[in-house]
Amino acid sequence: MDELVTLFGGGGFLGRYVAQALMRRGARVRIAQRDPRGAFFLRPLGGLGQTQFVAVDVTREDSARRAAAGSTAVINLVGVMGGDFARAHVVGARNAARAAAAAGANAFVQVSAIGADTQAESVYARTKGEGEQAAREAFPGATIIRPSVLFGAEDRFVNRFAAMMEKLPAVPVVRGSALFQPAWVSDVAQAIADAALDPRTHAGRTYELGGPQRISMEELNRWIARTIGRKVWQPVLPDAAASAMARYGGWAPGAPITWDQWLLLQHDNVVPDGAAGFEAFGIDPRPLAAVAPAWLVRFRKHGRFSLSTAA
Repeated sequence: MDELVTLFGGGGFLGRYVAQALMRRGARVRIAQRDPRGAFFLRPLGGLGQTQFVAVDVTREDSARRAAAGSTAVINLVGVMGGDFARAHVVGARNAARAAAAAGANAFVQVSAIGADTQAESVYARTKGEGEQAAREAFPGATIIRPSVLFGAEDRFVNRFAAMMEKLPAVPVVRGSALFQPAWVSDVAQAIADAALDPRTHAGRTYELGGPQRISMEELNRWIARTIGRKVWQPVLPDAAASAMARYGGWAPGAPITWDQWLLLQHDNVVPDGAAGFEAFGIDPRPLAAVAPAWLVRFRKHGRFSLSTAA
């Protein structure tokens, strides 16, 4: 296989798994991000000459074009949870897709999110939807991948709750009824790699990737507490209190939830009925309980020497 795949944002949480999935398939991988030194840890995971690193500002079209030059496939993984959403999600997606087209790439994969919608009230969801639209306008055969919440050893979702439970006697639950369909980052990465390397099958399609289990925010928090063996009081905040906290305190550094995140939680983060998903890639997604306890053990009081109470 003589594929050169450029990953915009390839050193991030999802990107590092996509890079490894591509390398296992024999592809050469070019990691393109603002500071490529942050992705040098990937170098020993590939063969000699299999990884390349380049500095890029994806919000500048000339920079994106230089980064993607010579690529047979391009994947855009750039996303933010704060700051200038439009610049990262829309301008960045448009530039990455234009760069793929200018390079003559066979495939372009835009990584979006479940709930992406140009009419969404949440700025995050709306700009993700606008980013999909911009990518398709610049590269009509773009494949759109919409994952649910991702979990993995380096995630900032499950691990964030576990870290709070490790230190605090009480961890309030916001929007306890909100549903998620957590997907293992490695499964999502494999689907993204497949989409990039097999455009004949996946070009122009949209996939919604969620794990095998739908779980509420309250259930998720209680599962994490049991898994790490922590007895933590977990009161479910009334929506009125949580909404006020998000609206009036969400702007502060370190706030537990922002207003935009609150708006996101008003909609379940699950795969819509009838949507194409993991089955299109022949992937049987693994549930949270099958893999997460292996790394969550570090949050247990005695680490690996404590008895497991996961249910």
